[in-house]
Formats: sequence, structure tokens, C-alpha cells
Amino acid sequence: MAREIVVSPMPGLIKSVNVAVDDKVNEGDTLCILEAMKMENPIMAPASGKISEVNVSSGKSVKGGDMLVVIET
Repeated sequence: MAREIVVSPMPGLIKSVNVAVDDKVNEGDTLCILEAMKMENPIMAPASGKISEVNVSSGKSVKGGDMLVVIET
């Protein structure tokens, strides 16, 4: 099984997390919302699979490149 690691594209604040471990997602589903520079940016699933790790929670600050979610494809 392959792992798809979803990282933050920029520094910001996690506004919401829409997935939990063991959830099934499809490519393009919104995993979480990242607020950066007063704009809300949806972080989308790059592939379909099952969520194996969620490393963020609402209200958490992240840096660019921080690991957010891992998807087992």
C-alpha cells in the first residue's frame, strides 16, 4: 500500500478538520481548511484512500511543509 502525505502549502491556522482516522476519502475531497493571510484555503485529498494519520486540529498553527494528513492509497 502506498502512502500519500498531505503537507501544508504555506504557514497559517487550521480552521477546521473534516476527516478522522479510518475515514475513506476520494480524490478532491476537502481534508481541512487552512486560513492564511485572511483567506480560507481548502486542503484537498490528492488521491483516494483511507486516512491513516491526522496530525492537526482546529486552531493549530502550521508552517509551510508541516505534515497534515496521511492517506493510505
